[in-house]
Amino acid sequence: MAASETVLRVPLGSLSQSCCLASFFVNSTPNLSFKPVSINRKGVRCTNSHEFSSVSNSAVGGNSFHSSNCSLKGKKFVCKCQKHDVEESIRSTVLPSDGLKSDLDEMPLPVNGSLSSNGNAQSVGTKSIEDEAWDLLRQSVVFYCGSPIGTIAANDPSSTSVLNYDQVFIRDFIPSGIAFLLKGEYDIVRNFILYTLQLQSWEKTMDCHSPGQGLMPCSFKVKTVPLDGDDSMTEEVLDPDFGEAAIGRVAPVDSGLWWIILLRAYGKCTGDLSVQERVDVQTGIKMILKLCLADGFDMFPTLLVTDGSCMIDRRMGIHGHPLEIQALFYSALVCAREMLTPEDGSDDLIRALNNRLVALNFHIREYYWLDLKKINEIYRYQTEEYSYDAVNKFNIYPDQIPSWLVDFMPNRGGYLIGNLQPAHMDFRFFTLGNLWSIVSSLATNDQSHAILDLIEAKWAELVADMPLKICYPAMEGEEWRIITGSDPKNTPWSYHNGGAWPTLLWQLTVASIKMGRPEIAEKAVELAERRISLDKWPEYYDTKRARFIGKQARLYQTWSIAGYLVAKLLLANPAAAKFLTSEEDSDLRNAFSCMISANPRRTRGPKKAQQPFIV
Repeated sequence: MAASETVLRVPLGSLSQSCCLASFFVNSTPNLSFKPVSINRKGVRCTNSHEFSSVSNSAVGGNSFHSSNCSLKGKKFVCKCQKHDVEESIRSTVLPSDGLKSDLDEMPLPVNGSLSSNGNAQSVGTKSIEDEAWDLLRQSVVFYCGSPIGTIAANDPSSTSVLNYDQVFIRDFIPSGIAFLLKGEYDIVRNFILYTLQLQSWEKTMDCHSPGQGLMPCSFKVKTVPLDGDDSMTEEVLDPDFGEAAIGRVAPVDSGLWWIILLRAYGKCTGDLSVQERVDVQTGIKMILKLCLADGFDMFPTLLVTDGSCMIDRRMGIHGHPLEIQALFYSALVCAREMLTPEDGSDDLIRALNNRLVALNFHIREYYWLDLKKINEIYRYQTEEYSYDAVNKFNIYPDQIPSWLVDFMPNRGGYLIGNLQPAHMDFRFFTLGNLWSIVSSLATNDQSHAILDLIEAKWAELVADMPLKICYPAMEGEEWRIITGSDPKNTPWSYHNGGAWPTLLWQLTVASIKMGRPEIAEKAVELAERRISLDKWPEYYDTKRARFIGKQARLYQTWSIAGYLVAKLLLANPAAAKFLTSEEDSDLRNAFSCMISANPRRTRGPKKAQQPFIV
């Protein structure tokens, strides 16, 4: 990283309260609402200077905030602290905010974005794999004004091209945040939630077009730049990317959904509900919901998205209604309903949320589910049915059933298909979408067990030598050339096209524990431990059996490290998985039963006018 972009990084749990901007966000009262006044075209700013001032009443939602270290200067939040003062206070502080002694008290201050002072990964020596993983995870932490704010995507000293792997990705931080929560280190997660919330309203434009309000960034980076009008001073800036700079220029649909899921997990794990009850946080939740629940042309309750708008962020033929987005969407709706505080003007939003939950629940369970019985039903479909009670509602042609599926589907087991559109079913198995459908209770109890049955029955295909295939099978030949555009990174059995991703261990663990079958996760973790540390924690693995480190995989990939740690922590304390799972409530279960037993198009006619919900 260039010297101009060096950012102070310090160990977790050893932060001085004198570094102020994070303290302002974290320690402000739950009812404090403030506009994102620190966010302009140059991002959120933190200035290293030496003066003292305060935030005025008019600057922060009419509330007064006074600090000897923070000020509002124009449109910037300004941090009044010098780096050498922060470092000194860090070294003299040995307790994290929760009062527990930190494991990092004896560690030297690392350089931001590096593994060690000589640029190499620390030697494992006699350390356990888990100890090594914790060291590496903590070394990936990014600090803003002395406070931990996230983890960079990868710390690969062997890579000559950084690209955007030195940024904090929303989706990548989720396993890191959960690992810190389970370890009792809460500050970094709280800071991440509140800072990314401020980026939500940042100006985002590409080619004179702006997306809807509520969009969360894909990633952000902490930069140190010269202070406007004073080249002798510097300031730290949060520079977000909403897709304007991303490869393919795709907006991250999943970022806001993951943010809501992590917010709920933070409250469940810490017992601290003051963060989710804050006015600005409640507004952020509603803005995401408004964006997702907006009316459109689609006849389906599923979210319509472009290719590459989630973990699979390159062209892979998942445009439309991919399962991963639907599972996260459903989970975010459930979490948001749990966290929204009753207030005037929110009744319509909550009503729209509940209606969407019921419709989405029915749609995925009824139309995305695939097992041997359903395959045989599709095989005998009649086509071109024009009626309100058609069996083949989406006009699926039986010839679409791929030859590999007949051998792949076990007698006992099933899964949710990858995508469903008119005259199109994507029969590929997408791991994250299926696992999170279990976690969120989008899948029924029987379907959840069947998904795990399939993973066990097809262990050689889905797990093989390294867990866990992101999707199965890979696209090859002409199909690969047409659908991926001959993408050299997504060649067959590599990267998103059938590659194996160790980070998926944590989702497998949560799903297995929820269904009372932790032995599945234990087997996968034991398999990963045989080589993941020796292989230097790669981003992904290639080949059908995942025998090779990915040809373009970054080493010391943070979410590979964090995914392993979360799996280990949950297996050691299975009860903690409840912080992440959702149980189907009786209202949803009754509504689903009614929709199954009744014809949803039984009555037709003009709808009653609906009142728009207000955010």
